Amino acid sequence: MYNLEAFYQGLEELEIVLKEEQIQQFIQYYELLVEKNKVMNLTGITEWEEVVQKHFIDSLALIKVVNLSEHKKILDMGTGAGFPGIPLKIAFPQLEMVLLDSLNKRIKFLQEVIETVGLTGIEAHHGRAEDFAKNEIYREQFDFVVSRAVANLSTLSEYCIPFVKIGGKFISYKSGEIEEELNGAKRAISVLGGKVEKVQEFSLPNSDVARSFVVIGKEELTKKKYPRMGGKPAKEPIK
Repeated sequence: MYNLEAFYQGLEELEIVLKEEQIQQFIQYYELLVEKNKVMNLTGITEWEEVVQKHFIDSLALIKVVNLSEHKKILDMGTGAGFPGIPLKIAFPQLEMVLLDSLNKRIKFLQEVIETVGLTGIEAHHGRAEDFAKNEIYREQFDFVVSRAVANLSTLSEYCIPFVKIGGKFISYKSGEIEEELNGAKRAISVLGGKVEKVQEFSLPNSDVARSFVVIGKEELTKKKYPRMGGKPAKEPIK
């Protein structure tokens, strides 16, 4: 029913080997995504081959910059339709995953995906970063915080770095040229207790789609006042 050749090629390039059961979980996820997308806006990409490349493989490309073969606690900030969190959880079941999004409709969809696909060790929560960051259960508790959310790196850093534990990493999925954006965010990253470790540039398999990972290590505790309330991280980024 589905042409899996490009999926297997992408997985091979990332050196990821999936069992048949996991491939079926990805297909179930895809079918739920497309069905729900008819009644709510989850993604503008719905063709199987495009979803595989631009959502599934792109999400899994995180393996290029961190070791995902061990038990790690990961927060997917602004997860949207579940990217990268759900693909990462399917491919690496030992990961402990928390999905956070500010739109409750999306979270209800993700909870349906989790139940239907049969995932365990994963939670989906409706809420805002500035509220969840006040909760000791979440603040500075994660090995990795990841985000494919479309936002300026200064803003994203303020929302994400407070959740990273000392020695952990915030990893931002970015597109195309990011040097100017990165230079503009370095002050904020430092104020929040982080330090840019590296930028990994790559192209998605079988495409010329340029992607980058910005890997930020957490060196110091983040001051309690961050992230600021009232949308300030976006309106008034730290400079």
